[in-house]
Amino acid sequence: MLRRTKLRFKYGCLLAGMTALSALPALAETPVFGALTLAPGFKPSQGVASGYTSGSTSLPAIVANQDRRGNKCLGFADNAPDYKMVLQKDFPQLAIEVDSGGKDTTLAIKGPDGTVRCADDTGKNKDASIQDPDWKAGEYEVWVGSIEAGSRWKYKLTVRQ
Repeated sequence: MLRRTKLRFKYGCLLAGMTALSALPALAETPVFGALTLAPGFKPSQGVASGYTSGSTSLPAIVANQDRRGNKCLGFADNAPDYKMVLQKDFPQLAIEVDSGGKDTTLAIKGPDGTVRCADDTGKNKDASIQDPDWKAGEYEVWVGSIEAGSRWKYKLTVRQ
């Protein structure tokens, strides 16, 4: 929300003072639901988190129009990522799955080097999932979105090796 500003003249010039710039998106957003820290051989329970979709900002505006493989980044989410996923070492393969009970979810992941991975429907299922090789160690931002702006659906996020 942008607060009111006072306009005043000083030395013949109009000056506008802003009391808050909260309408501008933050450069580094705090994850909505927290962090997942994973090392090779992690226990299955360490790769599970839950949350709910929300937000009305388009994922292309937050992350990218498409990912490294040309998949479109679809849906709506909050500006802040839902999770920070910290990979302590490189992973040759990971699968990230959303289970909302069949709601139409989307998934976007931005890696430490700016690499983007996006997914929408998985087969006959409306939930999104990504299975991809070559995950480098570092911090990843993870957004779980919905195909409709403002939808609030509970989900479980699972990361598998």
